[in-house]
Amino acid sequence: MAKNRVIGINNTLPWRIPEDLKHFKTLTMGHHMIMGRKTFDSIGKPLPGRTTVVVTRNRALQIVECVMALSLQDAVAACAGDQEIFVVGGAELYAQALPLAHKLYVTEIQQDVMGDTFFPFIKHTDWQETAREKRQQETPQMLEYHFVTYQRKGS
Repeated sequence: MAKNRVIGINNTLPWRIPEDLKHFKTLTMGHHMIMGRKTFDSIGKPLPGRTTVVVTRNRALQIVECVMALSLQDAVAACAGDQEIFVVGGAELYAQALPLAHKLYVTEIQQDVMGDTFFPFIKHTDWQETAREKRQQETPQMLEYHFVTYQRKGS
């Protein structure tokens, strides 16, 4: 997310960071990823090596090679047995999942970015930063970003 909490614009990412995509793949490989239907549409397909759980209000919607869920609670139940479940968007699911989360993996873009979709406020008194890796890129656009891990205090 950007400094101003932006995470998207027009149902896509407002930046291009190849290293972030590699980092995401490393974190999520072999696990369940819970996402909203619009996030799934923006990706366009299930990602290999992971189980995609799509949350939708549309009871009739079926997506090949995906597990369908009608709520975040149903999606979490569908991930039983996985030691680490990843909620990967969008904003509405992040807001629902944040109170349940024990760990956050956040790529923090070190500038404000224009967008129409925002990550919910993180109450930093509830979280302990446990790792920060600073990165920069020159192409495809000049950006400084940090891979940050937060652990919920007391968990």
